This record gives sequence, structure tokens and C-alpha cells, in this order.
Amino acid sequence: MVNNLEYYKVFYYVAKNKSLTAAAAELSISQPAVSQSLRQLETALGAKLFTRVSKGVKLTREGELLYSYVSKGYEQIDLGQQKVRQMLNLDLGEIYIGASDMTLKYYLLPYLERFHESYPGIKVAITNAPTPETLRRLRDGVIDFGVVSTPFEPGEDLKAILVREIEDIFVAGRRFIPYKNKMLDLQELEQLPMICLEGETSSRSYMDDFLKKNHVEIKPEFELATSDMIVQFTLRNLGVGCVVRDFAGEYLESGQLFELRFNQIIPKRHFCVVTNKKNPISAAAENLLSLVLGQKEEDYDYNHYI
Repeated sequence: MVNNLEYYKVFYYVAKNKSLTAAAAELSISQPAVSQSLRQLETALGAKLFTRVSKGVKLTREGELLYSYVSKGYEQIDLGQQKVRQMLNLDLGEIYIGASDMTLKYYLLPYLERFHESYPGIKVAITNAPTPETLRRLRDGVIDFGVVSTPFEPGEDLKAILVREIEDIFVAGRRFIPYKNKMLDLQELEQLPMICLEGETSSRSYMDDFLKKNHVEIKPEFELATSDMIVQFTLRNLGVGCVVRDFAGEYLESGQLFELRFNQIIPKRHFCVVTNKKNPISAAAENLLSLVLGQKEEDYDYNHYI
């Protein structure tokens, strides 16, 4: 067995160029060094690999057989190097992102559009999931970065940067007109039919915790998978919806819905871009991350929100 792969490299370039001189020039080594490497390889294999001809060298039968295998390896190595260069130049590659419906629609989408226009060869795969699932995927190395909403506890392994403020509100339709322009106490929510997000989401957890601290416990009449559906149910007067303001914006402006007012301020939250400090990311993901973050470098402080 030949342990020095450099001999095979020299063999490949001599066979490809059919010339020791041309191979030496391409490898940037001396012709005697090329000859020495070939002799070492032939000695180790116990076979003559080249014969001299008038214009250079020619492969023997044994050399042709060896070249049929060696060439595949070196061509794949060369192709691999080209692909790496293309990835570094952002001509190709893949980016994996975790985002919820809300963070995708109201923050990430315009950046993805701009990035795709500049780098159409980069594939962007988005895992649509609530904040807890996105953080799990980030810790497992499944995604390059996530765009999530507070509150959450990043821990020592994650870095989170605040990128945009969001506001949770309660909205209602014409069935609840008596509550319009009226200053309400949070306890009054217990008497109203509520429409909330279901399951394990940061938005639902945040509102439940906030109400609990104010000694309010609601039992939703409807628990839905998306905030868009909450708005649709609210438009049909099926209850009072709890959503981030962005989802209800156009209906508040048109007057189809109105916002309930309370004597207790609901603290605002944030969208955050989260990365895993332990996992390196590709050049393409780094470039998109720079576009998404801009100049924002403020780390998320969980204690500020609890």
C-alpha cells in the first residue's frame, strides 16, 4: 500500500498532461521531483506506469487502469474545491432558518426578498415553528439561526439580539361595541369569550403569565393555531381576540375591529434574532444574518422582561 498520496497527485498530473515537464509546471515543482515521485510509486506498486514517447510519456496498461480510478478521485476533489469557492462567493449554498408565522411575516420576509434578488443561487429553507421549537432546533444544530419573539430564556449557549418591538393587544368586533372607548379592568376579561393561540407558543405563555401576575385567569372559548385565524374568528364576533397588533392592523384602521383599553399597561415584547454560539454557520448564512441584523448588537436580557 502506498501511504504517500502526493505520489498519486504527481501521477495524476503527469497522466493528464502526458508530460513530466508540463506536470512539473502545473504542480510548481521541479521535473526531477516529478520523476522521483513516479519512481517511488512504481516501486511501491511493483508496476511500470509510463513509457517514454517522442512527445512525452504514455500510460502503460497498468497505468491506464490506475488512472481510471485516480482521475475520478482528483476530479471530485477539484469539483469539491470549486463548490467551496462558489459557496464562499455566494454562488451556491443552503441556509436553514427557524421562524414563526409572525416573525416571518412581520420581520424576516423583506430581508429574504432582498437576499434572494442578490443571491438567487442560494437555497433558503425555513422551518416554521413556535419559539420553543425553534430554540430546540438551534441547539441541535438543525438551523443556522432563528427569528423568534420574547419572552424566552436563551441560556449560555445562545446569543439573542433585539431587532423589533411588538405589542400584544385585545381586539373585538361590533358584538362588543359597549366595550369600545371604555377603560376596562383586566379582571373583566374573565367574563368575556376569549380567542387565543393554542399550545406551546411564546405569545400565549407571555399573556398567560402577565394575566396571572395580575390575578386574572382566562379560559379561552377558542384556541387556534395561528394569529391570522384569531383575527378571522374575531371578525365574525365569536369572541375577543388576543393578538400582536400587526395581525389586526388593517382591520383596526378600517374600523371592522377595535382595541380594548385597560387601566393596566401590557408591557411590549420584541422580535429577536438568535444564534448558537457553539455552531459555526456558512458564508451564505453569515451574509444573510448581516443583512437581517444591520447594525443591531444589543444582547437580549431576559430579566428585563420578567
